[in-house]
Amino acid sequence: MYENLIAVAKKNDCSVTLDAPMSKYTSFKIGGPAKVLIEPNSVDSLSEILKACFKENVKPIVLGNGSNVIVKDEGINGVVIMMGSAFSKIEYCGNNMVKAQAGANLATLCKFALEYNLTGLEFAYGIPGTVGGAAFMNAGAYGGEMKDVVMVVNHMNLKGERGSFQGSQLDFSYRHSAYVNSDLIITSVIFYLDTENPEGIKNKMEDFLRRRKAKQPLEYPSAGSTFKRPEGFFAGALIEECGLKGFSVGGAAVSEKHAGFVINKDNATAKDVLDLIDHIQKTVNDSKGVLLEPEVRII
Repeated sequence: MYENLIAVAKKNDCSVTLDAPMSKYTSFKIGGPAKVLIEPNSVDSLSEILKACFKENVKPIVLGNGSNVIVKDEGINGVVIMMGSAFSKIEYCGNNMVKAQAGANLATLCKFALEYNLTGLEFAYGIPGTVGGAAFMNAGAYGGEMKDVVMVVNHMNLKGERGSFQGSQLDFSYRHSAYVNSDLIITSVIFYLDTENPEGIKNKMEDFLRRRKAKQPLEYPSAGSTFKRPEGFFAGALIEECGLKGFSVGGAAVSEKHAGFVINKDNATAKDVLDLIDHIQKTVNDSKGVLLEPEVRII
């Protein structure tokens, strides 16, 4: 079914893996196989692959480092495009602007900004994701969000055509951007930052990372915060108040360190995780009258 698409990918020297176990490509370390997994090696090759997908009437699923997704045990009966290390270039554009490709690691981006004495990205230091994923969901922590520093987002549509959004076009709000309900694929982001004493920037980064390590279960596979923050509440506090800290379903558990995290404690399946999420939602809704909305993307 995908012979022509695979041929185009290989012609462009892109890596192709058949029946790729998504447990190897997601931070939760769960999920069944993807029929075809392609890793483009450039923006041009991505365009060619998308054109081939469009021609074959195939709608691909695009992932960064898989840090905010749950892939079901049945896997993905289709095509996954991974924006990996070939999309990790970061460059200084002058005038306090930094351009980073979608696959660039957030920690690497923060360190790059520090080298140029640029502040504004410290909140992202330690978030286990990529630039593309962070812009996609307007990632944030410790009072900062992507919307505060993103100037332009470059993207590609499913026909392989290039474009960009800026300003109000980005439609940033809490854990949302214009890309959430679109078929557009983020390829790179331009950030506009301020200057500051490098010692101050470094201290902020180290402080945020220290707080993250102290409060979050980074020693277990997870997808980060499992639920969005409900208006007027904190998801972790609600879950803890319901007595669910440490509660488990199969190999999945509510973290003892931070109840807002569902973790893969002991070789969990995707079903374990999803059943636990359902249980948490029902318990919190019945007890507190608040319906928690997952922050993770379920595929």
